Amino acid sequence: MSLKTCLTAATVSYGRGLDNKCTVFPIDKDLENPERKKRTIAMHTSYMSCCRFVKSGYQILTCSGDCTCALWDVDSSQLMQSFHGHISDVLCLDISPVHCRTFLSGSSDKTASLWDIRTGLCVHSFDGHDGDINGVKFFPTGESFVTASDDGTCRLYDLRADREVALYTKDCMIFAATCVDISKSGKLMFAGYNDYTVNVWDVLKCVRVGRIYAHDNKVTCLQRSPDGTAVCSGSWDTTLKVNSCSF
Repeated sequence: MSLKTCLTAATVSYGRGLDNKCTVFPIDKDLENPERKKRTIAMHTSYMSCCRFVKSGYQILTCSGDCTCALWDVDSSQLMQSFHGHISDVLCLDISPVHCRTFLSGSSDKTASLWDIRTGLCVHSFDGHDGDINGVKFFPTGESFVTASDDGTCRLYDLRADREVALYTKDCMIFAATCVDISKSGKLMFAGYNDYTVNVWDVLKCVRVGRIYAHDNKVTCLQRSPDGTAVCSGSWDTTLKVNSCSF
């Protein structure tokens, strides 16, 4: 499992893991012992696979092996909304960069779902994969998204058409795609794989334009820098590597 960190209005970071909990830590540099100030925000009935702050920083979304997603209030730790619809472990989620009232989830039931945070209802479910969906990511416009799957493929879905519009794969690629992110321009896709590499894809042409060989074990997470100049990848080799996005 990994730790995902995010700055919020409350200046805290969050962690998720196999203890079924979502824990919030203060990240004030002047705080001598942040461990003493940590708070458990959320509890699921199975492992916590992913969590994300909602834009305001006062709410947090979680997903779990108990097949659900949930929205929590950070200050009160109160459950605000639960999201039911997946029939297997929910492995990943991403919040729309444009409409904070919607988010995506990916599951080992081989589907990705679009949710309305306000109502708790699934707006649409997207299929096409033949394996677990390990990563989901909105494009900067919020009008489309990509997925990464155990079947070794990444797929592009258009929310306006409610369907898959592109497939990213090569005949020689037999390893699972574990995580995915999009360049600031939306023209490139970065995908991590179990073969220890990060592959760079041209979104429109559906061709691989680069490979990053940085790890000695499978890549488990990655994220583009806010300014778009670099991508950071994490791996089971216990390292984080930062590489230039000059492709």
